[in-house]
Amino acid sequence: MSSILTNNSAMVALQTLKSINNDLGKTQSMISTGKEVSSAKDNSAIWAISKVMESDVSGFKAVSDSLALGESTVAVASAGAEQITNILNAMKEKVVAATGENVDHSKIEADVDEMKAQITSIISGSQFNGANLLDTAGGDITVLSSLDRDAAGAVTPANITVASVDFEAGLDLTTIDLTDATTAEASLDDMETLIQAAVDGAAALGASASRISDQNAFVGKVTDAIKSGIGSLVDANMEEASARLQALQVQQQLGTQSLSIANQAPQSILSLFR
Repeated sequence: MSSILTNNSAMVALQTLKSINNDLGKTQSMISTGKEVSSAKDNSAIWAISKVMESDVSGFKAVSDSLALGESTVAVASAGAEQITNILNAMKEKVVAATGENVDHSKIEADVDEMKAQITSIISGSQFNGANLLDTAGGDITVLSSLDRDAAGAVTPANITVASVDFEAGLDLTTIDLTDATTAEASLDDMETLIQAAVDGAAALGASASRISDQNAFVGKVTDAIKSGIGSLVDANMEEASARLQALQVQQQLGTQSLSIANQAPQSILSLFR
């Protein structure tokens, strides 16, 4: 039955054209944004997962900054500890030389005093952003090392604690006395104790620096992996989107022509009244 009031063919063609235009709009949005899921309405579950992962990426960026700060702080202290170790080794030569009877003890002692002053200066100057791992006031430092998310979604921060080696209290330079050969000989054992304390402190700082550096590298890899995971969830396949765009444009042209033909169908009814 033909009707000039109800054109079923035109309605079908119009619905088809609307569907094509809707798909075409989505595809053009994917191409312009580069994302298959750019908002919650595109896919609420995937969008929610991607946003949680993006928040983790932001958190790990802060973790990386904290690790970099901690690594720099430990590196400064480690450099100071190694320099102090070298000075103590040089001081030991002076002490050994002072054990002789036919040497100028006053001059050797003056050299050693300068070395002691240099060590004191290094201890006080081995600070980074106010943190000093070589003096008593500096204390331990806590470095944010990770953000751990459990299966329930709860996030717990993890930290690396770097203990202060406290050379200010641990290195008692007053025990070194080079007044004469006898006191110099007595200072040899004290000298060995000072050197061993400095070596142990430098080694401990080196181990902490290595741990922080490794953790920073790990955090960087985790961040890259999360970014890759987010991309696989929400990024558009541009090759597929391009091919789909071409197909939808052809379908749009055909749908427009189909609707035009359907709209002209009632015109044929006029021939019945001639």
